[in-house]
Amino acid sequence: MGFLVPKSPALKATTKRLGDVAEDEALQYLQDKGLRLVVRNYRTPGRGGGEIDLIMRAPDGTLVFVEVRKRSTARHGGAGASVGATKQRRIVFAARHYLMRLGAPPPCRFDVVLLEPGATQWLQAAFDAG
Repeated sequence: MGFLVPKSPALKATTKRLGDVAEDEALQYLQDKGLRLVVRNYRTPGRGGGEIDLIMRAPDGTLVFVEVRKRSTARHGGAGASVGATKQRRIVFAARHYLMRLGAPPPCRFDVVLLEPGATQWLQAAFDAG
C-alpha cells in the first residue's frame, strides 16, 4: 500500500521555475544548432528596464538576443502572440544597454524560440531594433 507525501511549497511549480525550465530547453535546442551561450538572463539595472533570456553567439559571429516563450496550449494565439511591441521594445532596450559595454558591437539579431506542446519553433530575426 502506498502513502501520500504532502507537497512542499518549495516543490511547487512557480512561474520563475517554469521559465527556467523553458530557457533550459531553448538553450539546449540552440546549442544543438551550433550556437554558444554568452549570457543568460541579462537584466538592465533599475526598474522599468528590460531582460534578455539568452544572449548567444552564432557560428558566423552574430550576437543573437533570444526571447524564450513557452505555452501549454495555443489558446490566445500561442507563444508567439505573447511577444508584442512592448516586449520587443524592452528587449531592444536591454540589448542596447548590453552592446554599450562592447568596444565594437558585432552584427546582431533578435530571435524568438517558441516552445509549445509537440513543437519547438526558432524564429530567426523575428523582429528588429527599429
